[in-house]
Amino acid sequence: MKKLKPFILLAVVVLLSACSTVQVSSDYDQSANFNEYKTFAFFKPGIDKAEISDLDKKRILRAIEDNMLAKGFVKSDNPAMLVSIFTTAQQRVDVYNNFGWGWGAWGPWGPFGGGFGNTVSRTTEGTLYIDLIDATKKELVWQGQGTGYLARDVERKQERINEIVGEIMQEYPPKKMASN
Repeated sequence: MKKLKPFILLAVVVLLSACSTVQVSSDYDQSANFNEYKTFAFFKPGIDKAEISDLDKKRILRAIEDNMLAKGFVKSDNPAMLVSIFTTAQQRVDVYNNFGWGWGAWGPWGPFGGGFGNTVSRTTEGTLYIDLIDATKKELVWQGQGTGYLARDVERKQERINEIVGEIMQEYPPKKMASN
Protein backbone atom coordinates (compact mmCIF):
# COMPACT_ATOMS: atom_id res chain seq x y z
CA MET A 1 0.00 0.00 0.00
CA LYS A 2 2.90 2.37 0.75
CA LYS A 3 4.06 2.02 -2.85
CA LEU A 4 0.61 3.07 -4.10
CA LYS A 5 0.36 6.24 -1.97
CA PRO A 6 2.48 8.42 -4.29
CA PHE A 7 0.39 7.29 -7.28
CA ILE A 8 -2.90 7.93 -5.48
CA LEU A 9 -1.67 11.36 -4.35
CA LEU A 10 -0.57 12.20 -7.90
CA ALA A 11 -3.95 11.10 -9.29
CA VAL A 12 -5.80 13.31 -6.77
CA VAL A 13 -3.58 16.32 -7.58
CA VAL A 14 -4.09 15.84 -11.33
CA LEU A 15 -7.85 15.46 -10.87
CA LEU A 16 -8.12 18.58 -8.70
CA SER A 17 -5.97 20.66 -11.01
CA ALA A 18 -8.00 19.53 -14.03
CA CYS A 19 -11.20 20.60 -12.28
CA SER A 20 -9.87 24.03 -11.35
CA THR A 21 -8.65 25.10 -14.77
CA VAL A 22 -10.58 27.62 -16.81
CA GLN A 23 -10.13 27.91 -20.56
CA VAL A 24 -10.55 31.55 -21.57
CA SER A 25 -10.62 33.49 -24.79
CA SER A 26 -11.73 36.93 -25.85
CA ASP A 27 -12.59 38.91 -28.94
CA TYR A 28 -12.96 42.62 -29.48
CA ASP A 29 -13.78 45.38 -31.93
CA GLN A 30 -10.39 46.60 -33.16
CA SER A 31 -11.82 50.04 -33.94
CA ALA A 32 -13.04 50.62 -30.37
CA ASN A 33 -11.12 53.02 -28.15
CA PHE A 34 -11.13 51.20 -24.82
CA ASN A 35 -9.54 54.17 -23.07
CA GLU A 36 -12.88 56.02 -23.41
CA TYR A 37 -14.73 53.55 -21.18
CA LYS A 38 -14.56 54.55 -17.52
CA THR A 39 -18.11 53.89 -16.31
CA PHE A 40 -20.36 50.83 -16.47
CA ALA A 41 -23.76 49.45 -15.57
CA PHE A 42 -25.36 46.06 -15.97
CA PHE A 43 -27.59 45.48 -19.00
CA LYS A 44 -30.67 44.01 -17.31
CA PRO A 45 -32.51 42.81 -20.48
CA GLY A 46 -29.49 40.71 -21.46
CA ILE A 47 -28.87 39.39 -17.96
CA ASP A 48 -32.53 38.41 -17.57
CA LYS A 49 -32.18 36.09 -20.58
CA ALA A 50 -29.36 34.07 -18.96
CA GLU A 51 -30.80 30.67 -18.12
CA ILE A 52 -29.34 30.18 -14.67
CA SER A 53 -30.69 30.62 -11.18
CA ASP A 54 -31.09 34.11 -9.78
CA LEU A 55 -28.64 33.18 -7.03
CA ASP A 56 -25.94 32.27 -9.56
CA LYS A 57 -26.67 35.48 -11.50
CA LYS A 58 -26.08 37.46 -8.31
CA ARG A 59 -22.82 35.61 -7.72
CA ILE A 60 -21.63 36.28 -11.28
CA LEU A 61 -22.64 39.95 -11.24
CA ARG A 62 -20.93 40.44 -7.86
CA ALA A 63 -17.72 38.94 -9.26
CA ILE A 64 -17.89 41.05 -12.44
CA GLU A 65 -18.54 44.22 -10.44
CA ASP A 66 -15.56 43.50 -8.18
CA ASN A 67 -13.33 42.98 -11.23
CA MET A 68 -14.58 46.12 -13.00
CA LEU A 69 -14.06 48.26 -9.89
CA ALA A 70 -10.56 46.79 -9.47
CA LYS A 71 -9.78 47.86 -13.06
CA GLY A 72 -10.73 51.45 -12.21
CA PHE A 73 -14.28 51.51 -13.59
CA VAL A 74 -17.04 53.36 -11.77
CA LYS A 75 -20.59 52.05 -11.61
CA SER A 76 -22.91 54.70 -13.06
CA ASP A 77 -26.51 55.51 -13.95
CA ASN A 78 -25.17 57.08 -17.15
CA PRO A 79 -22.54 54.49 -18.21
CA ALA A 80 -20.22 54.45 -21.19
CA MET A 81 -20.28 50.64 -21.14
CA LEU A 82 -23.01 48.09 -20.49
CA VAL A 83 -22.21 44.65 -19.12
CA SER A 84 -24.25 41.58 -20.06
CA ILE A 85 -23.80 37.85 -19.56
CA PHE A 86 -24.77 34.64 -21.32
CA THR A 87 -24.24 31.11 -20.06
CA THR A 88 -24.28 27.57 -21.38
CA ALA A 89 -23.80 24.29 -19.54
CA GLN A 90 -23.34 20.70 -20.55
CA GLN A 91 -22.99 17.44 -18.70
CA ARG A 92 -19.72 15.65 -19.22
CA VAL A 93 -19.74 11.91 -18.68
CA ASP A 94 -16.42 10.11 -18.43
CA VAL A 95 -16.25 6.32 -18.36
CA TYR A 96 -13.07 4.76 -17.05
CA ASN A 97 -12.32 1.11 -17.78
CA ASN A 98 -10.83 -0.63 -14.76
CA PHE A 99 -8.69 -3.54 -15.75
CA GLY A 100 -7.35 -4.91 -12.50
CA TRP A 101 -4.22 -3.63 -10.86
CA GLY A 102 -2.89 -3.66 -7.33
CA TRP A 103 -1.81 -6.42 -5.00
CA GLY A 104 -4.27 -8.98 -3.72
CA ALA A 105 -4.06 -12.09 -1.60
CA TRP A 106 -3.14 -14.28 -4.61
CA GLY A 107 -0.70 -11.96 -6.27
CA PRO A 108 -0.83 -8.80 -8.33
CA TRP A 109 -4.40 -9.34 -9.57
CA GLY A 110 -5.76 -11.60 -6.88
CA PRO A 111 -9.30 -11.46 -5.55
CA PHE A 112 -8.65 -8.33 -3.47
CA GLY A 113 -6.31 -6.52 -5.85
CA GLY A 114 -8.36 -4.68 -8.41
CA GLY A 115 -10.88 -6.05 -10.78
CA PHE A 116 -12.74 -5.25 -13.91
CA GLY A 117 -15.60 -2.93 -14.65
CA ASN A 118 -16.35 0.66 -15.41
CA THR A 119 -16.34 3.78 -13.30
CA VAL A 120 -18.62 6.58 -14.46
CA SER A 121 -17.92 10.20 -13.54
CA ARG A 122 -20.40 13.02 -14.24
CA THR A 123 -19.44 16.67 -14.10
CA THR A 124 -21.06 19.86 -15.30
CA GLU A 125 -18.96 22.09 -17.50
CA GLY A 126 -20.21 25.63 -17.95
CA THR A 127 -19.30 28.49 -20.25
CA LEU A 128 -19.75 32.08 -19.19
CA TYR A 129 -19.73 34.87 -21.75
CA ILE A 130 -19.19 38.43 -20.54
CA ASP A 131 -20.25 41.04 -23.09
CA LEU A 132 -19.11 44.65 -22.87
CA ILE A 133 -21.33 46.90 -24.97
CA ASP A 134 -20.76 50.51 -26.01
CA ALA A 135 -23.73 52.21 -24.31
CA THR A 136 -24.01 54.99 -26.90
CA LYS A 137 -23.70 52.90 -30.05
CA LYS A 138 -25.40 49.81 -28.55
CA GLU A 139 -22.65 47.69 -30.13
CA LEU A 140 -20.65 44.83 -28.67
CA VAL A 141 -17.04 45.97 -28.28
CA TRP A 142 -15.55 43.12 -26.22
CA GLN A 143 -16.52 39.58 -25.34
CA GLY A 144 -14.75 37.30 -22.89
CA GLN A 145 -15.49 33.62 -22.60
CA GLY A 146 -14.52 31.17 -19.89
CA THR A 147 -15.21 27.45 -19.76
CA GLY A 148 -14.67 25.37 -16.66
CA TYR A 149 -16.18 22.89 -14.26
CA LEU A 150 -18.84 24.20 -11.93
CA ALA A 151 -18.89 23.74 -8.18
CA ARG A 152 -21.83 21.84 -6.76
CA ASP A 153 -21.66 22.78 -3.12
CA VAL A 154 -22.95 26.20 -2.11
CA GLU A 155 -19.86 27.07 -0.06
CA ARG A 156 -17.58 26.64 -3.09
CA LYS A 157 -19.85 28.25 -5.75
CA GLN A 158 -18.90 31.90 -5.15
CA GLU A 159 -15.22 30.98 -4.96
CA ARG A 160 -15.41 29.09 -8.27
CA ILE A 161 -17.41 31.86 -9.97
CA ASN A 162 -14.86 34.43 -8.75
CA GLU A 163 -12.12 32.28 -10.25
CA ILE A 164 -13.87 31.95 -13.63
CA VAL A 165 -14.80 35.65 -13.86
CA GLY A 166 -11.31 36.68 -12.74
CA GLU A 167 -9.69 34.57 -15.45
CA ILE A 168 -12.00 36.02 -18.11
CA MET A 169 -11.48 39.62 -16.97
CA GLN A 170 -7.70 39.22 -17.15
CA GLU A 171 -8.25 39.40 -20.90
CA TYR A 172 -9.63 42.97 -20.58
CA PRO A 173 -8.51 45.40 -21.84
CA PRO A 174 -7.33 43.69 -25.03
CA LYS A 175 -3.56 43.12 -25.06
CA LYS A 176 -3.23 45.51 -27.99
CA MET A 177 -4.72 48.26 -25.81
CA ALA A 178 -2.81 47.33 -22.64
CA SER A 179 0.50 48.33 -24.24
CA ASN A 180 -0.80 51.76 -25.42
